[in-house]
Amino acid sequence: MIDSSLSSLGAEVVVATSSDNNHPPENIIDGNTNTFWMSTGMFPQEFIIRFAQSTPVSAVTVDSYNVKHLHIEKNTSQNVSQFEFVTEQECKHTEGHLQSNTILLNGSDATHLRFVITSGYDHFVSVHRVSVQNAHT
Repeated sequence: MIDSSLSSLGAEVVVATSSDNNHPPENIIDGNTNTFWMSTGMFPQEFIIRFAQSTPVSAVTVDSYNVKHLHIEKNTSQNVSQFEFVTEQECKHTEGHLQSNTILLNGSDATHLRFVITSGYDHFVSVHRVSVQNAHT
């Protein structure tokens, strides 16, 4: 099962490298692809999502625009530190519509997920939604 709103489960975006008042980082987890977080240019860009409790994750779906390369890390600490590499994804360019990439993870527990956008198809990228598939569903 993929949850369409991580914020309804108590998740929050605790770090974002850039912020725009019209497109804040919280939009990533509101479940709505019509709202989004937009970078302010330059790479890398990153955001970190903290779960309310340790969560088993088998996959994440990232709905974005202009993201070229995405690197994902996780940790099981209450602190936003000591991340370990999980996977990376090269995203296809989708001119005029959202990229939707489902990325398989190893099903282990995570307290935080760090998403690092290392490059884009333009100077600015947007992330519209991140949803998580729980490993136990």
